[in-house]
Amino acid sequence: MDRYAQHFLLDTRSIIDYCRKRLDFFSPDAPLQAMEIGDGNINYVFKVIDKNTGRSLVIKQADKLLRSSGRPLDLYRNKIEADVLRLQGELAGDMVPRVYHYDEVMYALAMEDISSYKNLRKEILAGKVFPDFAGDIASFMAAALFPTTDLVLHRHEKKRRVGACINIELCDISEDLVFTEPYYDYKGRNVLTPGNEEFVREFLYEDKRLHAQVGCLRERFMNYAQALLHGDLHSGSVFINETGLKVIDPEFAFYGPMGYDVGNVIGNLFIALFRKEIMEPSETECIGWIQGAIEDVYSCFESRLSDLYDERVDFPLYQGDFKKEYIRSVMEDSLGYAGTEMIRRTVGDAKVAELTTLPVSAKKVQVERRIIKTAIALIKRRRNIAGEGLLLQDLEGVAR
Repeated sequence: MDRYAQHFLLDTRSIIDYCRKRLDFFSPDAPLQAMEIGDGNINYVFKVIDKNTGRSLVIKQADKLLRSSGRPLDLYRNKIEADVLRLQGELAGDMVPRVYHYDEVMYALAMEDISSYKNLRKEILAGKVFPDFAGDIASFMAAALFPTTDLVLHRHEKKRRVGACINIELCDISEDLVFTEPYYDYKGRNVLTPGNEEFVREFLYEDKRLHAQVGCLRERFMNYAQALLHGDLHSGSVFINETGLKVIDPEFAFYGPMGYDVGNVIGNLFIALFRKEIMEPSETECIGWIQGAIEDVYSCFESRLSDLYDERVDFPLYQGDFKKEYIRSVMEDSLGYAGTEMIRRTVGDAKVAELTTLPVSAKKVQVERRIIKTAIALIKRRRNIAGEGLLLQDLEGVAR
């Protein structure tokens, strides 16, 4: 009887047997060791290594229940991730982990072990800098996003792909956590730092002009199937070293506005910047690098997108002023979604280490208020800022 003919949750013992029975990666008699390495709240992630040769891989398995809360979750999300990683590998080369195998029964994805790369969020917290990061992540986003639009794809193929990547449950998470609850806490899940309750009420819960702009971004997120997004491209989804980077975890992937991915990258850099500037002002090298990275991610992505557009788009109606308007709208989206990412990481219940590692204090309150005020400016002023393209200069003094 094949024990893997029906889905069940693997552990560090059964994963070794699974590798021997299901994968042609290790030699039959290899002494294998397994460990669980996942720190997320959705899936289970294991590393399996041949103790003799050091050869290794990573297996990511989806379960029927959300790991953190036990909420039911569709297993199909794991297939979407496998398919997206394969496609991104074709489009962006070795900037994503290589996929070795996908098991549609066990919902297990076997892929390249990227242990030689480190979590970007943790590296920035430690004060490290990566001069090539901005150019590399901009190149990845342009290469992975733009070729999936119907400016490049045949419209029939684009529609087929959109249908295959309807990621209902994970999009539902984003629609709530990113675009609803930070402004309308109808589930009572927001987590506010003591001392910021009235500030959040005034600046987020009661600002109707902000609500209108967030509503526009929410509606666009839900209805504008522009490109195949990563869908959760924060600093913890980027692994990096001196030779390059790897982008992981596209389980939230779906077809949406390109600027959402770009904004996620920029928004998380702003969070890291304000943490450093207020809590660790002596780290001048890292602060300067983050400031430059924010500007460069934005400008390099715009430049890479423009170059790809010229290379790949030949439809007559999409030339001239159309191109200018198209790229401008992407950059406007990027600023708006940077703002929504910053706000949701500050007041929502899915926070980031830059904030969770800070003890409650007047300085933490200061960090969070600066994040929120800057985010609001990015959302409300995104059209003007996109036209000038000087993020930090345009935002100077907004949240001081």
